[in-house]
Amino acid sequence: MTAAAFQPTAIPAPVSIPVREILPWAIFVALVAFVAIYFVGVEEGAFSVFNGMYVHEFVHDGRHLLGMPCH
Repeated sequence: MTAAAFQPTAIPAPVSIPVREILPWAIFVALVAFVAIYFVGVEEGAFSVFNGMYVHEFVHDGRHLLGMPCH
């Protein structure tokens, strides 16, 4: 019978990612998150960008799911 032997291998070095490559994506994600939080949490009343309650009604269930009161 032959037995398989475990051969440990060297752990590869971690890859460094320069901040210059991450920064544009981080800014984009932060901007998209800010817009999403605005529409879910603030878009109604005095701060509304759009007339009517269309955006409010569209994100109404998401607002309650996140624990934000709206009425």
